[in-house]
Amino acid sequence: MKLIRTEDAVGHVLCHDMTQIIPGVSKGPRFKKGHVVAAEDIPVLLDMGKTQLYVYELEQGMLHENDAARRLAALCGSTNLLSSEPSEGKIELTAACDGVFLVDSERLLAVNAVEEVMIATRKGGTAVNAGDKLAGTRVIPLVVSETRLLEAEAAAGEKPLMRVEPFRLRTAAIIATGSEVASGRIQDAFTPAVEAKLAAYGISCTYRSTPGDGRDAICTAIAEARKQGVDLVLCTGGMSVDPDDNTPGAIKASGARIVSYGAPVLPGAMLLVGYFDDGMPVLGLPGCVMYAKATIFDLLLPRIAAGIEITKHDIVAYGEGGLCLGCKPCTFPHCPFGR
Repeated sequence: MKLIRTEDAVGHVLCHDMTQIIPGVSKGPRFKKGHVVAAEDIPVLLDMGKTQLYVYELEQGMLHENDAARRLAALCGSTNLLSSEPSEGKIELTAACDGVFLVDSERLLAVNAVEEVMIATRKGGTAVNAGDKLAGTRVIPLVVSETRLLEAEAAAGEKPLMRVEPFRLRTAAIIATGSEVASGRIQDAFTPAVEAKLAAYGISCTYRSTPGDGRDAICTAIAEARKQGVDLVLCTGGMSVDPDDNTPGAIKASGARIVSYGAPVLPGAMLLVGYFDDGMPVLGLPGCVMYAKATIFDLLLPRIAAGIEITKHDIVAYGEGGLCLGCKPCTFPHCPFGR
C-alpha cells in the first residue's frame, strides 16, 4: 500500500471506500475498496477533495480479489450452478434448477484450510429451488499471492466441489401395511401424509395397496408395484422389532438389497433403505413419518428424488445433527435438524 497523487492513480487499486457527500441529496461510498481507478474517475475524485489516494500496486504474482474470487468460483463447478459477477471481491453461486445440492465436504474442507481463501456454502444434501443462493467465494485480503490460489486448486483436485442434481423420480407406490388398515377398521392416515411429502418433489403416487400384516401379502404388493413401473416403493408401518411387524422381512424377501435397517436419527430410527438390482429404491417408513413434520425420511428424500443412491455412510453421518429438538412451532428445514 502506498500514497500517490490522484492524477497518478489510474490502474491502481483503492485500499478503502471513498465516500461522496452531495449536500441535501446523499452520502455514501462513491468508490468501493478494491475499485481499479479509471481515467474517468480522476475528476470525480478531485471534486470529492481527494488529491491523494492510498492504493495497492498489483505486482507480478499477485491477484486482485475479483480475479481470485473467479478462480475459486471455477473450483465450485457449473453443473446447474449460476455464477454472479464479482461484487466487492465476492462471487455468489445460485441454483439453476430445482434439485438437491451436493457438496464434496472433504475437498471443500481442504480448500478452506488454505490461508487467505474461502468458499462458504449451504449444507449439502438439501433441497434447493432455482435461484436459491448456494455458495460464496472470496479471498480475505484485497490482493493475494497467486500461490494461494494454486494451493487451493491443488486441494480441490480436478473434479468440481459441488453441483445441483435435478429431481428425477416421478412416480411412487405406497404400500400401507397393517391389518387394521386392510380391514377398514381405521382410515389410512399414512398414505396422505407421505403423498404430501412426495408432492413437494414432483413425485405422484400411482399405485396404492393395503395388504395387511402378512409377509407374503406385503411381498406380493411390492412385486405388483414393481410391475407397475414406479420409480420408488414405500412401505409404511410395521417397522419395529415386534414379532408381528413383518415389513422389514418382507422387503428383504422381495429381493431388495438392504443398505440399512436403522438410522442414528430421532425421529426415524427404524427406517429401512434398500435397492433392487435395477436401481429402484425401496424404503420402510416408521410410524413417525405419518405425524412428524421432520424425520429421517425428510432428510433423505431430496437425494432419493434426485436419483442419488443412499449409502450406509450417508445414513451414519446424520448422527451428528440427527436429533430433532421438537420446537413449537416447527420451522424445518430452517433449523438445526439434519445440519
